[in-house]
Amino acid sequence: MRKDSCRGIVKVDAEAPPYHHRSRTGGSSALSSAKKPRADAERNRLRLLAAARKAFGEGDEPVTLEHVAREAGVGIGTLYRHFPTREALVEALYRDELAQVVASAPKLLETEKPLRALRRWMARFAEYASTKHDMADTLRAIIEAGTVDMTQVRAELTEAVQLILDAGAADGTLRADVRAQDVVVTVVGACSMPTLPDGPEQLDRMLDLIHAGVCQPPS
Repeated sequence: MRKDSCRGIVKVDAEAPPYHHRSRTGGSSALSSAKKPRADAERNRLRLLAAARKAFGEGDEPVTLEHVAREAGVGIGTLYRHFPTREALVEALYRDELAQVVASAPKLLETEKPLRALRRWMARFAEYASTKHDMADTLRAIIEAGTVDMTQVRAELTEAVQLILDAGAADGTLRADVRAQDVVVTVVGACSMPTLPDGPEQLDRMLDLIHAGVCQPPS
């Protein structure tokens, strides 16, 4: 602040920092109110992704954005603020699910032996892939448009599998000559088949075969 020498009044300098009322807890009420919308927005975003994951996983009927918003307990306007289009929602869900699949590899090794961790990771990927059939057309369009870099996706999955293979080679339960990229391509191929005569049970058997091929034969 400065005092005007001619009129004797106090003026506020344009560059002076704004005054924020301090709350009883010692924080700035202006800052606290600024943080709250961001936290609420993130919670709404996570709720929308969870609702979309559930809706796409059910596969009973075509998923609409209105249905996702209703299941998340938010208005359609809130959904559009986070995901302006169906493509934006599908892309966000795809990236979120992929990150969880990749992150599951080191987490599994914390509680499981490499041999078991690999099979459980395959099952986790199969679960992830099963939610993608209802949004296959939208996801395909996103990939063709280059929005999702499949080379990067394969690299992330390969890195996750390599982590388990290295641990298995170290303890002698998994073959050291198996390439992680080959495992990823084979598992992705099995999980990408639109229909199987025996359904999920057949997919489990196929994953068992892949897993058996990676296991170190008894000496």
